Amino acid sequence: MAILAYDGLCTFEFGVAVELFSLPRPELQVPWYVTDVVGIESGPLRAAGGISVLVDGGIDLLDTSDVIVIPGWRGTHAPVPSAVSAALRSAHSRGATILTICSGVFLLAATGLLDGLEATTHWRYVETLAEMYPEITVRPDVLWVDNGRLLTSAGSAAGIDCGIHLIRRDFGPETANSVARRLVMAPQREGGQAQFIPGPAETADTPLAELLQWAVGNLEADLSVAALAARAHMSNRTFARRFAEQTGTTPHRWVTHQRVLAAQHLLETTDLNVEEVARRCGFGGAVTMRHHFRSRLGITPTAYRHNFSIGEPVAI
Repeated sequence: MAILAYDGLCTFEFGVAVELFSLPRPELQVPWYVTDVVGIESGPLRAAGGISVLVDGGIDLLDTSDVIVIPGWRGTHAPVPSAVSAALRSAHSRGATILTICSGVFLLAATGLLDGLEATTHWRYVETLAEMYPEITVRPDVLWVDNGRLLTSAGSAAGIDCGIHLIRRDFGPETANSVARRLVMAPQREGGQAQFIPGPAETADTPLAELLQWAVGNLEADLSVAALAARAHMSNRTFARRFAEQTGTTPHRWVTHQRVLAAQHLLETTDLNVEEVARRCGFGGAVTMRHHFRSRLGITPTAYRHNFSIGEPVAI
């Protein structure tokens, strides 16, 4: 395995890759990854926080790497050296797997390898990624995307989830669960789980901010387009248009997202049964909430509580 390093290295993302793949794990009794830190350029490589990184070699090491991890990138518009692009394309053509964490997708996207595929990144960068690389189907609402030999993950912590997924794929669930336990984290945050994208804060300076804040505090209320438009003193059509302009989504999708977020919080922090959680969050019933959890998070409410609740989950 090769973990890329570059001047301006993202320290946390690099640490995630090292923690997941580089630490000796004799307790697992499997042929664990052998990792090299690969410098994509010469000279001192500085990382955020005043850290300097010593590498094991240059990009020629990619010629023999089975897995390549790209831990972030120094800027969404930072140019990618042509030699690095060529080395990544060559590695992929001979069968190597490439995994990106957070902004690392921009380096991979520059190679053209993601053209025609789905990918994700941190929610702050999804619009930029979509604008710069229209050939890529950008998934803004997931933690990671697995295209087989090309894996992309969202924000920094989602890189851990994607890495655990790769470990599970390479060595099986028992090994992945063991690594997750050592990290003191849940072993099953599925890729389809939504990123925790801020809601009203993103529109704090817009005319709709007050309405959105009210909606978040009143999820049990009628939050249909008609009801929200009436509260905003607009026609349905005008409201829907301005809502999309200011939030980048539809009222229905936004409301559903807020209800799912609220339900996640209640499932994590309370012992309310699923039916009561659904009622408090405005779903009306457990069946509807279960549908939205499956479609958005790829997991049922009960399974979500089992994986993420604080303390012992209740039997439902």
